[in-house]
Amino acid sequence: MPNQSGYNKRLRAAAFQLQAFIRLLAEDTDLWNDDTWMVDSTPVECGRSRETAKRSDLGGFAGYGYCASHSRYFWGLRLHLVTTPAGLPIAFALANPKVDEREVLRDLMEIEPQLLDDRPGQVVLADKGYRSAELEAFLADHGATLLRPAMRGEEPRPGARLLKPLRQVIESVNDTLKGQLDLEHHGGRTPTGVITRVLQRLLVLTAVIWHNEHVGARPHRSLLAYGH
Repeated sequence: MPNQSGYNKRLRAAAFQLQAFIRLLAEDTDLWNDDTWMVDSTPVECGRSRETAKRSDLGGFAGYGYCASHSRYFWGLRLHLVTTPAGLPIAFALANPKVDEREVLRDLMEIEPQLLDDRPGQVVLADKGYRSAELEAFLADHGATLLRPAMRGEEPRPGARLLKPLRQVIESVNDTLKGQLDLEHHGGRTPTGVITRVLQRLLVLTAVIWHNEHVGARPHRSLLAYGH
């Protein structure tokens, strides 16, 4: 049986390979070319006690944020995800909860400009938190359209009928990561440790979607065949 400490060291050292393998598998699916993306962020809790927050090696990386879906504050990070409607990860980032999700989305697109430049006409579905004239202009300059719900008092926006069912899809993607892939119990205690453990879950999700697409199994992100 491998030594746990040695395993953790090898795991942390494999972060770059995990990220590269996620992209390799994702690009080897027809889903990679989907002209619709969904964007969202979800909490990745890293501790519950005040002492943990004060003493953790994650100090300065993690922070306090608010989880609207559970109506509570948490200490940790937020996982920002860009996925296809099938749940295939396109881009992702871990950030302090206080970082604006609109900034993270723009940063993800600026880090890999070819994601948009190679996909004219891309549609990006988001919730009200992504309201930003600057973000919409940035996406439009790269040939993409942001669809989001209208705010109170705002004129009706295009694509409203698409948003509710697809919002349920992104929520179910988060549920897969947290409920079936145990993201909320990642066990990371350092920035590298948390990043690597999140990448593990994203790799599993991508590998399941890759396999199910190649064998014709539906839904794409179903883990039933793997004991879940």
